[in-house]
Amino acid sequence: MLLLTWPKSARQPAAAAGIVSGVKSASAPDSGAASAWLPSFFATAAIWGASFLFIKIGVRELPALWVGAYRVAIGAATLIVIMLLMRQRLPRQGWFWLHQIVPGVVGIAIPFALFPLGEERVPSLVAGIWNATTALWVLPFAVFAYRTERFSGRAAAGLAIGFAGVLTVMGVWHVSGSGLSGQLMCAAAALCYGISIPYVKRFLIGRGVSGISVAAGQSVVATVAIVPAAFLVDGLPPAVGGLSWSVIGSVVVLGVFGSGIAFALNMRTITLAGASTAAFVTYLVPVFSTVLGVIVLNEHLGWNEPVGAAVVLLGVAVSQGLIRIPRRAVAADQALA
Repeated sequence: MLLLTWPKSARQPAAAAGIVSGVKSASAPDSGAASAWLPSFFATAAIWGASFLFIKIGVRELPALWVGAYRVAIGAATLIVIMLLMRQRLPRQGWFWLHQIVPGVVGIAIPFALFPLGEERVPSLVAGIWNATTALWVLPFAVFAYRTERFSGRAAAGLAIGFAGVLTVMGVWHVSGSGLSGQLMCAAAALCYGISIPYVKRFLIGRGVSGISVAAGQSVVATVAIVPAAFLVDGLPPAVGGLSWSVIGSVVVLGVFGSGIAFALNMRTITLAGASTAAFVTYLVPVFSTVLGVIVLNEHLGWNEPVGAAVVLLGVAVSQGLIRIPRRAVAADQALA
């Protein structure tokens, strides 16, 4: 899930890039009583974690691309409504829309199609765990492609640990067939986030446009991309009257909450507690997706999935400097500086 740094005031432009799934920079100071920001923090984690449950329900009766298309379109409409309520409007500058192509297509349209395609083949909890690998994909693109971060020995150690966790989640010693293809689709979706997130930081944040305008613009571009793709691949969508209420409700919830309200809630957390605190939602999303998958969908949880997820999160924590590393690694870090 995309974490954007929003302005302190919803009516002011974003002044600087914040923390984006593990990529750090200056932002609002970490402050504010926990009682004020914890509800929105946990609500965001719960919504994004539950998204994988609703995707799984949606693909029972809808083609995967239409699950993604409905989600993106409803999310775009929700964000535009929120903007109107906040007395904002989408920018008209050409540079803004040009730079929305990469995050809109690569950061939303493609992964929102890949996750439903993946969940046709793997449990929702596996997809949620793969989402947690986003921070691992972000770092190399931020360092080598967009030059927004500096590579270090600590980052290298974190990536190595995280990669070991990825292999564990996959269960490379036994996975095959549709299970393998489903996992690769979920991995590719997280990889798309890794390409898009530092791009947003490099070219959109801190250029006088509010964070919610950036999110809404991405969603509009993603809608233009994914809806025609759904028509081309899957044809006309099934008639709404032929769908169960559980599927209809799941798709609406995905759009309104998962791709709309969650962004506003995340904005509140960043405003009250700061970007670095809000970024910890990345650690809770797979917890919610796993618990809901096991309890609601009776999905089976193998030992390698929680162990692999823990190793991935350990790698992320090391790469972010949240866990101290041995002095030898520190020396390597300094050598690379």
